[in-house]
Amino acid sequence: MCRHLAYLGPEVPLGRLLKEPSHSLYRQSWEPRRQRYGTVNADGFGVGWYAEGDPVPARYRRMEPIWSDPSFADLARVVRSGAFLAAVRDATEGCAAGEAAAAPFAAGRWLFSHNGAVPGWPRSVTALARSLPPAELLSLEARTDSALVWALVLNRLRAGDDGGQALADTVLEVAAAAPGARLNLLLTNGSTIAATAWGDTLWYLAETGGHPQGLGPARPGGTPVVVASEPYDDDPRWQEVPDRTLLTADTTDVLLTPLKDPRDDMAPPPEEPRT
Repeated sequence: MCRHLAYLGPEVPLGRLLKEPSHSLYRQSWEPRRQRYGTVNADGFGVGWYAEGDPVPARYRRMEPIWSDPSFADLARVVRSGAFLAAVRDATEGCAAGEAAAAPFAAGRWLFSHNGAVPGWPRSVTALARSLPPAELLSLEARTDSALVWALVLNRLRAGDDGGQALADTVLEVAAAAPGARLNLLLTNGSTIAATAWGDTLWYLAETGGHPQGLGPARPGGTPVVVASEPYDDDPRWQEVPDRTLLTADTTDVLLTPLKDPRDDMAPPPEEPRT
């Protein structure tokens, strides 16, 4: 549930990616093409972006569908950024509504989004919640599974983990506590992107020495990169990320690393051959 997108590259109007493409995130709010769970992402939306010279991102979030907000079109037309993260929400049953529940979540220079659901929440992850410092539990932005997953990721970031390691360890921990959890996570600090494919679709678009369609020339020494739940157009350069994979990217490289499903450790050992 939910669709999200992160971008790094030359400064572009937010709407260049979020509204103008034929299957943009804006359209995915009511007509996603590859979403495996849910059909409409109408429970809120948000976008966070970085301004030149300021490492702390700005955010614009609303609890209504993105198509019903008349201010979004103007914002997306005039705000330019070289790094942003946006999401449209299909709320998990039993989770809180409201603007505070809409991604991206933020802390310091970080922006975060969760596409998926944690079955049995909150009971299934009670032990994980108790492992967090009380101050972090009290500062949750919303009573949702996504906000708790973000708190777990943020706790690791504050302990010194890089973005990719924080996502990977959190996914494996939550998946072990709540089997069947869908944990497509997306994280950026304005210069890197980390994401996981775990139960839903994830794609990326990048080309060394070139540029994704409509995004302008690459910056010296790098190339634009987009990571998204699904392609926003039919450009053949989009690459699908295999399920159970960690993606890390910047404007020079995209790396894919397999993630081990904790259920594999629970499988019975193979039978000894009979003689």
